[in-house]
Amino acid sequence: MKIYLDNAATTKLDEEVLKAMMPVMLEDFGNPSSIHAFGRKSRANIENARKTVSKLLNVSPAEVFFTSGGTEADNMAICQSVSTFGITHIISSKIEHHAVEHTINVLEKEGKIKASWVNIDSNGNVDLVHLEELLKNNSRSLVSLMHANNEIGTLLPIQQIGNLCKTYNALFHSDTVQTMGHYPMDLQQLNVHFITCAAHKFHGPKGVGFLYINHQHKITPFIHGGAQERNMRGGTENVYGIVGLAKALQICYDEMDTHQKHISGLKEYMKTQLEQKISGIEFNGETSFEKSLYTVLNCRFPHHPDAEMLLFNLDIAGIAASGGSACSSGSNQGSHVLRGLGIDMEKPSVRFSFSKYNTKAEIDFVVNKLVELFDTKK
Repeated sequence: MKIYLDNAATTKLDEEVLKAMMPVMLEDFGNPSSIHAFGRKSRANIENARKTVSKLLNVSPAEVFFTSGGTEADNMAICQSVSTFGITHIISSKIEHHAVEHTINVLEKEGKIKASWVNIDSNGNVDLVHLEELLKNNSRSLVSLMHANNEIGTLLPIQQIGNLCKTYNALFHSDTVQTMGHYPMDLQQLNVHFITCAAHKFHGPKGVGFLYINHQHKITPFIHGGAQERNMRGGTENVYGIVGLAKALQICYDEMDTHQKHISGLKEYMKTQLEQKISGIEFNGETSFEKSLYTVLNCRFPHHPDAEMLLFNLDIAGIAASGGSACSSGSNQGSHVLRGLGIDMEKPSVRFSFSKYNTKAEIDFVVNKLVELFDTKK
């Protein structure tokens, strides 16, 4: 039996998405920059996909720019905000995805910006009082805070953050890679200037994403070399990837309520079962539906002689999950997120992340295997 509970890392491609991509891969193969019929068909596929995405997010098609994924989109938003608008101060947190944190560190090392790291509590919640203090003391800042943490699932109060940024005339970038396709997003109602997306997080193809750029804050290009994406990103577009992204996002919106109910039910069921059957288990980050990404459950298990072998033993049992600490991941440093929260790194932490394809029977199998591994009577 093979059970995949690492959906925060990547998801299975939806068969309907593959069906939408196949004609583009095999028949509509023209270069979208070419003026002949083959090229025009590819161009139409891209623009139809852009219209689909923009309609779902309630933005203009001119505000959606396709990229190679979330990392490029994050880099583009952060780096080009600095170069275009002369931003010299960035506010972020120490539990951001490395696509954000490392980019900020490089800019600071190069002397282009000063970075301020907002305080967070032990569950990964942003200290709004400290954030406002940082905004007050820095007249023109870029705030970069992710909508939901990819390791612990804690949600950002994105509406409140956006309102604070508006009050203090700050730009706001949010990495929405983990939440895109899982929550409805009406960007006309959010004071956010940049959001990012990676299709493979919601059953789309790998290697494609997009950056939303508010039309009032157009940035300069990050990748040069061609007039693609309205002169904003050089390079021939990943046409079938873009078509797949739009199809996957449309499916997510069409089926969101059903999948949200199913997946959040699996998460709560697994949490309850683990609490009942493994003494001393704890959970990293917020776990309530209102404050936590419903696809992620980060578990901190009790001390055990074989703790460092936990992920390996799960893999042997056919269970795919992710480690969150040095003793379970094989990394010398372990999770920067858990370290940033002051979590006990001697206890093994594992991130289980769910999708619409997971079942209650799979959760039962995983829980029973974990009970077996942590049976102190052996």
